[in-house]
Amino acid sequence: MSLLWVAVIAASVLSFAQKWIGYQAPPDVLERPRVSRVTTLLPIALLGALVATQAATSGSEIVLDARLAALAAAAGLLWARAPFLVVVIGAAVVAAGLRALGWS
Repeated sequence: MSLLWVAVIAASVLSFAQKWIGYQAPPDVLERPRVSRVTTLLPIALLGALVATQAATSGSEIVLDARLAALAAAAGLLWARAPFLVVVIGAAVVAAGLRALGWS
């Protein structure tokens, strides 16, 4: 068995153990205001970090390209309360247009 498979199996076991430990937490701990607020905001922070990483980096370099402009267009459309489908299509049109103009 290669080192890669050992790492995959170890990560799977650790992930399962972490999930199981989470289920063992007493309900009164989870209902505390601070814990409740953190668990509510954590997915938003993680998603924001993922979007920022995917939109502004390429490998280990920070890049400014059509993805960032498309993200800005999507943010503007969301701010204007456009429907989600309009936001997705608008961002795609901005990215495609900029890439067609040679700004990759």
